[in-house]
Order: sequence, then C-alpha cells, then structure tokens
Amino acid sequence: MDQTRIWVIFLSFFLILQTTNSLDAGVKSSLINFLSKLSNNNGLLDPVWNTTTDPCSDRWTGVTCDNRPNKSVSRLNLTRFNLYGSFDASYLCNVQSLADSLSVIILDGNNIHGEISADISNCTQLLRLHLSGNRFSGNLPGSVSMLSNLKRLDVSYNNFSGALPDLSRISGLNMFLAQYNQFTDKIPQFDFSNLQQFNVSYNDLSGPIPDTQGKFDLSSFFGNPRLCGDPLPNICPLTPLSPNSEGNKSKHVPKNQILMYSGYAVLGLVVIVFIIFWICKRRKSEEKVEAVNKVASSADDSTINKSKALESSDYKTGESKTEFSMNSAESGLPSSSLVVLTSPVVNGLKFGELLRAPAELLGRGKNGTLYKIVMETGMNLVVKRIKDWVISNNDFKVRMQRLDQAKHPNILPALAFYCSKQEKLLVYEFQENGSLFRLLHGAEMGQVFGWASRLDIAAKIAEALSYMHQELSEDGIAHGNLKSSNILFNKNMEPCISEYGLMVFDNPDSSSFANGFKRPAGAITASSNAYKADIYGLGVILLELLTGRLVQNDGVDLTTWVHSVVREEWTVEVFDKVLISEGASEETMVNLLQVAIKCVNRSPDARPTISQVAAMINTIKEEEERSIVSEA
Repeated sequence: MDQTRIWVIFLSFFLILQTTNSLDAGVKSSLINFLSKLSNNNGLLDPVWNTTTDPCSDRWTGVTCDNRPNKSVSRLNLTRFNLYGSFDASYLCNVQSLADSLSVIILDGNNIHGEISADISNCTQLLRLHLSGNRFSGNLPGSVSMLSNLKRLDVSYNNFSGALPDLSRISGLNMFLAQYNQFTDKIPQFDFSNLQQFNVSYNDLSGPIPDTQGKFDLSSFFGNPRLCGDPLPNICPLTPLSPNSEGNKSKHVPKNQILMYSGYAVLGLVVIVFIIFWICKRRKSEEKVEAVNKVASSADDSTINKSKALESSDYKTGESKTEFSMNSAESGLPSSSLVVLTSPVVNGLKFGELLRAPAELLGRGKNGTLYKIVMETGMNLVVKRIKDWVISNNDFKVRMQRLDQAKHPNILPALAFYCSKQEKLLVYEFQENGSLFRLLHGAEMGQVFGWASRLDIAAKIAEALSYMHQELSEDGIAHGNLKSSNILFNKNMEPCISEYGLMVFDNPDSSSFANGFKRPAGAITASSNAYKADIYGLGVILLELLTGRLVQNDGVDLTTWVHSVVREEWTVEVFDKVLISEGASEETMVNLLQVAIKCVNRSPDARPTISQVAAMINTIKEEEERSIVSEA
C-alpha cells in the first residue's frame, strides 16, 4: 500500500514538472498558425516548428523563453529568414498567455506584405516591435499607441502610407524609425524628451516640424519637400489667426512674435533683392555673349530646368515619376552636347532625346541624384547628375575617356556623358536585378543568398577593383565611394562595380578620411589615400557579406560591432545565421573575416594593397572549392 502511494506521488510530481517545462497547447498552436501565414523559402523554421516539439524545451528557431518555472515565450526574432506572406498579429496577441509574456517581435529584412491589424494592441507587454525592410503597406494602425510599454518601434523601409499615429501617450518610447515609406500629413507630437533615435526621412510629410528640443538634425527629416521649420532650411509660412480662435481673447500680439515675424520679413526682403540683382546681372552678361555660344547656353539652362522639375516632384522611393518635355528653344540642341562613348547600346543618342524622355527619381545622395530614363525605343537608362564638382570641362572629358579605356567585365561602364559649368551628367545602362545592398538587406528576397554566391561576389569585386587600381594608377583615379549599393547585378547576375571614379577627395590626409569614416568631395588628387579608402570600402562590403548586417544598425557602426565581438572571442556570433544554418565552412568564413578586418584597419598605411586582398580572397575561394570536390 505504501509502495503504491509512493508511485502515485512520484507520478503526480512528474506530471507537474512536465507541465511547468512546456507550454500549453494554445500557445504552440498560435505560433504554428502564425508561421502558416508566412511561406519560408529557406526552410529553416518548418522542420522545427511543429506540434510534436515544444517551443521552449526544444528551442524553436527564433523563439526565446524566459527562465521562470512556468516557461513562457518572451521574444520572437525572425530577422532575415526569407519569410513571404502576411503578418497576422491576432495569432500572437489574442492568446492571453502569449500576449502577456511576449516582449519582443523582430521581423526585419523579410518580404512580408499587407497591413498590420489592430490586434497588435493586445500584446500589451511589447517593448520592441521591429518590422524594417519588408513590404508592409496601408496605415500604421492607431492601436499601436495603446502599447504603453513600447520602447522601440522600427517600421522603416516599407510601403506604409497615411498619417502617422499619435504616439505621444507612450512616454517611454526611445526609438521611432519610419524612414523610406509613404507617410503623409503632419508629424504628430512625440515625447521628444525620451527619444534617442528618430527618423521620418523620405516620406511625403508636410507642415511644420514639432519642437524636437534640438536633439535631431536634418538627416531625420530629409526627403519630405513639404516639411518646414527647424532644422530644415524651409521657413514655415505664417498662419493667420481665425476670428473664432482663442487668440481673439487677447488682441495684442506678444512682442517676441512681432520681433520674430519682422525678422522673417526682413530676411525675405533681402532674398528678393538679391534675386533681382542676380537676374539683372545675368541678363546683362547674356547680352554680351556671342551668338555662337547661345546654343550651348540653352543646353545648360535646359538641363538645370529639367533637374529642378525633378527635384520639385514629391519623392517616394522608386515610385515618383515625372515627365517633362523641352520647349521650342531647346529643340535645336546639337548632338555634340552629349558625348557618346564607344558603346553600341546608345549609338546615335541625342541630348534632346534624353531630356524629353520620362524620368523616375531613384535616389538622392550627397554626391548627386540618380534617375531612371525610359527612351522612346523602350530602352531603360540611368542618368547620374552631379552638381558642384570643381573640375574643368576638359579635365572631366579626359577623365571619362580614360575610364572608358580601362574596361573590365565587372565594372559598369558609362555609355555617354554631358558636362557644363553647372553640372555633369553620366548615362549608364539600367540594371534590372538591383544592387548587392538590396539582396543582402531585405529588399530582394526572392532567392536564398548562400555562402558560395557571397564568396564568388567578394572575389570578383576584389579582382575588378585590383584591375582598375593598376590600370589607373598613373592617373590617380580611385573609385572613391565603394559600398554595397554601388555593386549592381547585370542580367546574368554578375556583380558590377558602378560609378567608378565619380568621387574625388579634397583633403586625403585628414584624420576623418584616413580612418575611413568620411569621404569629402573636392579637387582631383593622385594620393594613395584614395586607393586606401577603396580598400576600406571593400572591407565593409566583406563584413556585410559575412554578417548580413547593415553598415549602420540602431546607431551602431558595423566595423565597431565586429571588432567588439571578435575582441570578446565570440567570433561565430559575427556570421549571418543563414550561413550557419546552411552549413557554410566556419573556417573559410573566419579566413575571409580576417581579410575584412585587415581592410578596415583605422590606419590607411596598415591596410593591405588591393592586389594582396584579391590574392587572399582567391586563395580562400580555391581552398573552399577543393574541399567541396574532396568531400564529393
């Protein structure tokens, strides 16, 4: 009898222990249903997430549980898992036990589309919600403002539209990132006293910028042409008080407002006087210009007018289209105004045809503006517009012709160019397959980007860069702005370095440049530091290929992060989890990591030459290929 009682007690204890170490069926079922809405192209989740295993005790991929006796799911991190489909928040937030424990949801760098449902507000314990680099659309639901515990919200690089919700009631919010979407209307009030990161650049927002207490600069608001107020240079127009407004209670305007408005008026008057003076001076100088130069002058003006029309259009990433045509005065442009290089692709192309073609704004950076041009023949071209480059027309022509002579299959050549005193235009063939940046960071998620492909790209980029450095060593022409967004894929998915030689340096010996953190534009120089900067840029690209991380992630620089992890001897933690899951050779990745770290050395003199880098990468690739053959 005593023995039977002991067995009953033991069995009861065992069942209690099993219950505390596993989740209830409702949570498991909700997680599986959540995943069912997302197709997983690389198959990393499906074999693990099933009804026969437990999310906590069997450590489901992407799931983290807390350490309390009654296990519960606290984090869901599915960054860059090639997920495609919709995000159904009801499966995560409408199950009470899951909603009460889930504090982190990270779905960055996938291909998830559709809208976010209002059910997200039921995940009341959420501290972090990261949805960057997907294809979400529609409004960001107002119910997000009910997540009172939220600390970080990142919805950047999506297709969200409509007005931003009022998040001022979330007093503890310290990060809000919404750049590169299509949000409209005004920027609502935020509790800027707590915000450490804030970015709404490249949307379609309008109206005055709220008082940010001087914590955020221009970069947080760029790309919204209709925004005004500090820190933007656009001054907000004065808004008259309505008869029924509260301002009627006092008919006297405060003195500080009178002084402020008077200052605006004086500033506006000065600007008007300056513009009138400039126009008069220009007209006088134009009257003295010889008739033989009038045609060329009209060409310059037409280029400026076209560019201004493009800049005034509302910018939405990859979507804003502007058509424009030339007037009769511009229709007689000579064909010599556009120099066509040795390329059959645009043989016979005229400058007037280029100006008349429909244009799409692809991007705007500190070095120029990029447009996609659709010709009447159906051919797609890209025009790079560079302003304020201090270089003579003759030197620019010589530079372009020299670059055209140094051909390499992995260097994207310019097809034609145009130059004037005000600006330079370069014409390239449009590459439909996008850039390495998009392939790595979530905008091109149609295929798995495996280790063999990454290593092959690294080798080809290094070889092409080595060839160009050798060919142009006497000319002192380096790339000057090497980064993953400048590595494009042609129709055969071969990597091509674009925009070679379009960035030159003013002070190559400055400490900021020597450390590889800043690349100022300026006069042409043959300094070896320009080539060392290219090696730094290549090193950063190698780190992107190895880690799958952005160069700047939550304010942390990639090179700094890699150095800190390696210093703590956690080297494996550096590598992209997709590469680890596919079984990529850890030894090979470590070897390439060592090359990358040499390239990003803070001292330019300590960096290897590009020929040494290319040789090291080729050796790593050959050893990898030999090991694959021997295993087969």
